[in-house]
Amino acid sequence: MSTIEIVVADKSPLVLRALVRLFEEDERFNLLATASDGERFLEACRRFPFHVGVIGWEMPFVSGRGVLERLKGRAGGPRIVVHTGTSDATASRQAMMLGAAGFCSKAEPPERLLDVCGAVAAGRMAFPFVDVATLADDPLTRLTMRERMLLESLTSGRTNAQLARDLGISVHTVKFHLKNLYDKLSVGNRAQAVALSMSRRQHA
Repeated sequence: MSTIEIVVADKSPLVLRALVRLFEEDERFNLLATASDGERFLEACRRFPFHVGVIGWEMPFVSGRGVLERLKGRAGGPRIVVHTGTSDATASRQAMMLGAAGFCSKAEPPERLLDVCGAVAAGRMAFPFVDVATLADDPLTRLTMRERMLLESLTSGRTNAQLARDLGISVHTVKFHLKNLYDKLSVGNRAQAVALSMSRRQHA
């Protein structure tokens, strides 16, 4: 691959400008576009092909997790590098499970991101150390984006009718998603689901 075509997304205008400068100064890369949120990044994916996408983990409208969920299994899509300063200690593990090809912390030197993108473009995976044996231990990583939203809402004690109004779906659909959520978490009710979620956060 002579030139690596790349699209970058970050919620911070300052970070985005720094990334533009970083990639434009490295002749290995051709920066095609930038995006300020996950929705605009997905639009870039629909508009034209490119090799590598660099995205944040915490972005407006569609998060990094949401981007990976929507791109998962899509033929011909870009290889994704998550570049983030998130305090979520499980983010790299989640990104790997969702199909990202690389992960780089914003605490790393900028050159590290260039190296990660180069490795990913060459077909390699580039992650900080992740204990692969623990990847299947966290059932929360198996939830869809909608199921994660429901789980977050359960902690507020909202009823099925309130959840339906919040999410713009029917009560029947809420019950369907909750059943799938309980099955994936191996719990029997919402109290157990909330308790499991809180326990995972405390030990993350």
